[in-house]
Amino acid sequence: MRRTMARAREDLSVIVARDPSIRSRAEALLHPALPALWTHRLAHVLYSRGHRQIARLLAYLARAVTGGIEIHPGARLGRRVFIDHGAAVVVGETAEIGDDVTLYHQVTLGAVGWWRDGRREPGTRRHPVVGDRAVIGTNAIVLGPVTVGADALVGAGSLVLTDVPPGARVMAPTAAIVLRPRAEERENRVDQGNRADQENREDRKNREDRENREDRESGTDREERDDLEDADRLLRALATSGCW
Repeated sequence: MRRTMARAREDLSVIVARDPSIRSRAEALLHPALPALWTHRLAHVLYSRGHRQIARLLAYLARAVTGGIEIHPGARLGRRVFIDHGAAVVVGETAEIGDDVTLYHQVTLGAVGWWRDGRREPGTRRHPVVGDRAVIGTNAIVLGPVTVGADALVGAGSLVLTDVPPGARVMAPTAAIVLRPRAEERENRVDQGNRADQENREDRKNREDRENREDRESGTDREERDDLEDADRLLRALATSGCW
């Protein structure tokens, strides 16, 4: 009983220390992560002793109460684990989380998929191991039997499929900033585009006129050559017949 009370006080102190919006332990009692953590500890004991259905029921109730913190009863959580905000956090069955770990909302510590897990040996770990004092940022996804080392930081929006060394930083690409042009610049661009279109139309018309002119000139040259050839054949015919 003393151990349980000591763990509860630790949980409350961690919430006060890591959430600036919480001012006291009394206020920490209303933190959404607290019911998930406390319920998981009971569910994990029941799950380890073979009471799987009751453990799963407790996990389901905790998920409903906390707004989507889904911790499988088989997962192992260390001391002073802090889940900030708590919405849509998923921790798989064989996941292991060390001491003083911080998880932000929408974190997934999941498996790769049934199509791979089905080929693993029974009892093989399918989910990540998170070392002590690691921080997993918002919407980060860590999949498979990988290890996130102690004191590592997985940034928001990261996808982790391989081991992360202790103390390492994993960062997702940040969004590109595109400045909207001012009204004058937009008008200038429109004018430039209109002038470019006009120039293209004029160039196309000039090219078509030149091609048509060349076609007419080449047609006239052919007609003159044909007339000269006809006259030459006529002269040769007259000379051969002895008319001259």
